[in-house]
Amino acid sequence: QVQLVESGGGLVQAGGSLRLSCAASGRTFSSYAMGWFRQAPGKERESVAAISRNAIITYYINSVKGRFTISRDNAKNTVYLQMNGLNPEDTAVYYCAAATATAWGAPSDGNEYNYWGQGTQVTVSS
Repeated sequence: QVQLVESGGGLVQAGGSLRLSCAASGRTFSSYAMGWFRQAPGKERESVAAISRNAIITYYINSVKGRFTISRDNAKNTVYLQMNGLNPEDTAVYYCAAATATAWGAPSDGNEYNYWGQGTQVTVSS
Protein backbone atom coordinates (compact mmCIF):
# COMPACT_ATOMS: atom_id res chain seq x y z
CA GLN A 1 0.00 0.00 0.00
CA VAL A 2 1.29 3.40 -1.07
CA GLN A 3 -0.16 6.80 -0.25
CA LEU A 4 0.80 9.81 -2.36
CA VAL A 5 0.23 13.48 -1.49
CA GLU A 6 0.91 16.23 -4.03
CA SER A 7 1.71 19.83 -3.19
CA GLY A 8 3.07 22.97 -4.84
CA GLY A 9 0.29 23.83 -7.26
CA GLY A 10 -1.14 27.30 -7.58
CA LEU A 11 -1.79 30.27 -9.82
CA VAL A 12 1.07 31.67 -11.88
CA GLN A 13 1.43 34.04 -14.82
CA ALA A 14 2.60 32.85 -18.22
CA GLY A 15 6.37 32.45 -18.24
CA GLY A 16 6.52 31.70 -14.54
CA SER A 17 7.68 28.61 -12.67
CA LEU A 18 6.34 26.14 -10.12
CA ARG A 19 7.78 23.08 -8.41
CA LEU A 20 5.41 20.25 -7.59
CA SER A 21 6.24 17.75 -4.88
CA CYS A 22 4.82 14.30 -4.20
CA ALA A 23 5.43 12.72 -0.81
CA ALA A 24 5.04 8.94 -0.69
CA SER A 25 4.51 6.57 2.18
CA GLY A 26 6.03 3.12 2.33
CA ARG A 27 9.34 1.45 3.00
CA THR A 28 10.18 0.55 -0.60
CA PHE A 29 9.84 3.88 -2.43
CA SER A 30 13.11 3.26 -4.24
CA SER A 31 11.53 0.19 -5.88
CA TYR A 32 8.82 2.21 -7.66
CA ALA A 33 8.83 3.97 -10.97
CA MET A 34 7.12 7.35 -10.53
CA GLY A 35 5.21 9.58 -12.89
CA TRP A 36 3.36 12.86 -13.24
CA PHE A 37 0.10 13.08 -15.17
CA ARG A 38 -2.27 15.95 -15.85
CA GLN A 39 -5.85 16.44 -16.93
CA ALA A 40 -7.26 19.70 -18.27
CA PRO A 41 -11.00 20.48 -18.46
CA GLY A 42 -12.59 18.69 -21.39
CA LYS A 43 -9.44 16.73 -22.20
CA GLU A 44 -8.18 13.24 -21.47
CA ARG A 45 -5.50 12.54 -18.90
CA GLU A 46 -2.01 12.59 -20.34
CA SER A 47 1.39 11.52 -19.12
CA VAL A 48 3.70 14.48 -18.49
CA ALA A 49 6.88 12.92 -17.15
CA ALA A 50 8.15 9.71 -15.59
CA ILE A 51 11.29 8.51 -13.85
CA SER A 52 12.68 5.04 -13.25
CA ARG A 53 13.37 3.65 -9.80
CA ASN A 54 17.08 4.44 -10.04
CA ALA A 55 16.52 7.77 -11.85
CA ILE A 56 18.62 6.63 -14.80
CA ILE A 57 15.71 6.74 -17.26
CA THR A 58 13.27 9.62 -17.69
CA TYR A 59 10.37 10.31 -20.02
CA TYR A 60 8.77 13.61 -21.04
CA ILE A 61 5.84 14.38 -23.27
CA ASN A 62 7.10 16.34 -26.25
CA SER A 63 5.27 19.55 -25.34
CA VAL A 64 7.17 19.93 -22.04
CA LYS A 65 10.67 18.91 -23.13
CA GLY A 66 13.17 21.60 -22.20
CA ARG A 67 10.74 23.21 -19.76
CA PHE A 68 9.92 20.53 -17.17
CA THR A 69 12.29 18.36 -15.14
CA ILE A 70 11.34 15.32 -13.09
CA SER A 71 13.56 14.21 -10.24
CA ARG A 72 13.39 12.07 -7.13
CA ASP A 73 14.99 11.90 -3.71
CA ASN A 74 14.65 8.34 -2.50
CA ALA A 75 16.00 9.24 0.94
CA LYS A 76 13.01 11.59 1.37
CA ASN A 77 10.46 9.39 -0.42
CA THR A 78 9.67 12.34 -2.68
CA VAL A 79 9.37 12.96 -6.41
CA TYR A 80 9.44 16.47 -7.90
CA LEU A 81 8.34 18.18 -11.08
CA GLN A 82 10.10 21.47 -11.78
CA MET A 83 8.04 23.45 -14.29
CA ASN A 84 9.59 26.46 -16.02
CA GLY A 85 8.29 28.64 -18.81
CA LEU A 86 4.68 27.82 -18.02
CA ASN A 87 1.97 28.72 -20.51
CA PRO A 88 -1.85 28.59 -20.32
CA GLU A 89 -1.87 25.18 -22.06
CA ASP A 90 -0.20 23.76 -18.95
CA THR A 91 -3.30 24.54 -16.87
CA ALA A 92 -4.58 21.26 -15.44
CA VAL A 93 -4.88 19.13 -12.35
CA TYR A 94 -1.55 17.37 -11.89
CA TYR A 95 -1.41 13.88 -10.42
CA CYS A 96 1.47 11.92 -8.98
CA ALA A 97 1.47 8.16 -9.55
CA ALA A 98 3.53 5.13 -8.53
CA ALA A 99 4.14 1.95 -10.50
CA THR A 100 5.04 -0.68 -7.94
CA ALA A 101 4.99 -3.63 -10.34
CA THR A 102 7.14 -2.08 -13.07
CA ALA A 103 10.48 -3.85 -13.22
CA TRP A 104 12.25 -1.37 -15.45
CA GLY A 105 12.00 1.91 -17.27
CA ALA A 106 9.90 5.05 -16.91
CA PRO A 107 6.46 4.14 -18.28
CA SER A 108 4.23 6.75 -19.88
CA ASP A 109 1.15 4.49 -19.94
CA GLY A 110 -1.19 5.25 -17.06
CA ASN A 111 -2.18 1.59 -16.94
CA GLU A 112 1.28 0.82 -15.59
CA TYR A 113 0.58 2.84 -12.44
CA ASN A 114 -1.38 1.36 -9.57
CA TYR A 115 -1.28 4.15 -6.95
CA TRP A 116 -2.40 7.73 -7.48
CA GLY A 117 -2.48 10.96 -5.52
CA GLN A 118 -5.54 13.20 -5.36
CA GLY A 119 -4.03 15.92 -7.51
CA THR A 120 -2.96 19.54 -7.26
CA GLN A 121 -4.32 22.38 -9.40
CA VAL A 122 -1.98 24.36 -11.63
CA THR A 123 -3.45 27.44 -13.29
CA VAL A 124 -1.44 29.58 -15.70
CA SER A 125 -2.89 32.96 -16.66
CA SER A 126 -2.19 34.64 -19.99
